[in-house]
Amino acid sequence: MKITEIEIFAIHLPLHEPFIISYASYDTMPSIIVKLTTDNGMIGYGEAVPDDHVTGESFEGTFAVLKNTIAPKLIGMNPAHMERIHERMDAEIYGAPAAKAAIDIACYDVVGKALGVPVYDLLGGKYHDEFPITHVLSIGSPEKMAKEAEDRVAEGYRSLKMKVGTDVLGDVKRIEAVRKSVGEEIAIRVDVNQGWVNSSNTLKALNTLEHCSLDWLEQPVKADDIDAMVEIKSKTHVPLMIDEGLKGAREMREIIAKRAADKVNIKLMKCGGIYPAMKLAHMAEMAGIECQIGSMVESSVGSAAGFHVAFSKKIITSVELTGPLKFSEDIGNLTYDVPFIRLNEQAGLGVDVDEEALHRMTAYSEKVIG
Repeated sequence: MKITEIEIFAIHLPLHEPFIISYASYDTMPSIIVKLTTDNGMIGYGEAVPDDHVTGESFEGTFAVLKNTIAPKLIGMNPAHMERIHERMDAEIYGAPAAKAAIDIACYDVVGKALGVPVYDLLGGKYHDEFPITHVLSIGSPEKMAKEAEDRVAEGYRSLKMKVGTDVLGDVKRIEAVRKSVGEEIAIRVDVNQGWVNSSNTLKALNTLEHCSLDWLEQPVKADDIDAMVEIKSKTHVPLMIDEGLKGAREMREIIAKRAADKVNIKLMKCGGIYPAMKLAHMAEMAGIECQIGSMVESSVGSAAGFHVAFSKKIITSVELTGPLKFSEDIGNLTYDVPFIRLNEQAGLGVDVDEEALHRMTAYSEKVIG
């Protein structure tokens, strides 16, 4: 089996409502879909959702890298040879993890389809039967976030992730309001997206929030400040998760050596796809650090890829892949049984891509052939 064609689509996924985090607000979610075809007629889909602030890639730049740098070098290669695929991509360009993730995911999808097995069977088999889904609250006023939290709990959600990171005092009010609205039995996870900047601001907030019983606090400081995470971890009982501060093996080694986090958030877009994500999970497992699989608000394609990784590993104890629930229209049919996610036994990613919807959302596209 050889790759004969790679088609690249730049699309915009429509959101039910704007998605607001500490450093950006999105009215639609820009995404790049890869359609990979092999010489035996099999088709696999992948996705890249780059983020200037996290992966260091722009939407336009990622499309160009896929079109001009990566895709032409992969024509004729066997998509099952993942080590070689990544070696070739790494030889062509340093970094560019979201672009590489799109190719990686498409390869796994097409190989699973060719063998007639789900992607999780390519990763060691399914360990988890289901995961609870966490609802993500965009940044808003304390009253708005509290009302949304209350409504989602009424729908059956048992855990909430709050996006904060605009200002410390305002964030404290938001968190207190949400805790008051949902009671003590609901898990609240707070994601600062680097917005509290340093350990001083973070410790100030945590000292005020002791009564709020946070499940964990995610990435309060700048991504590269691993030492600040170490200081915070030594001075609080609130579990800490690293997200933007973990991209690949280099950061994971430092996190493990310094015991800088209680949990890490592995995202396919940050590390380069399914294959490197599994390597990070193995590293964390050896160090006894629990993992979460998160997302950059991806369509059914990217979200399904993350789920296959999560379902295959015992050390992965939570997921946060709710992109498809945020879209008013998607290109795929990943199905949630809110407040749970369970994967089907369909070959590959288990997602049927609606080509009509894909083309309707496409701003521009290119085809690379041998």
